[in-house]
Amino acid sequence: MSKAFTVFIRPILEFSSVIWSPCFKVDINNIEDVQRRFTKACLPKMSYEERLFKLGLQTLELRRIMTDLITCYKLINGESDIDCDSLISVSTFK
Repeated sequence: MSKAFTVFIRPILEFSSVIWSPCFKVDINNIEDVQRRFTKACLPKMSYEERLFKLGLQTLELRRIMTDLITCYKLINGESDIDCDSLISVSTFK
């Protein structure tokens, strides 16, 4: 069941998350509730954190943060097709 969730449901929840990533706690919780309900159906007698650990999953919020960081790294290092010179300025400290 965990594999089915990661293949079919999670991509829908994470689609273009770099662009639309929620910043309000209520929105973050609404998205996370989808994964909470799924994991509870699989392992009903554990806490959410225990269920994630047992199923080898991470919170969707953590996955969005990691995706944002990876995207920033790619933009700064010129590894994307986006010309970000007008968007990001890198400062060097001496």
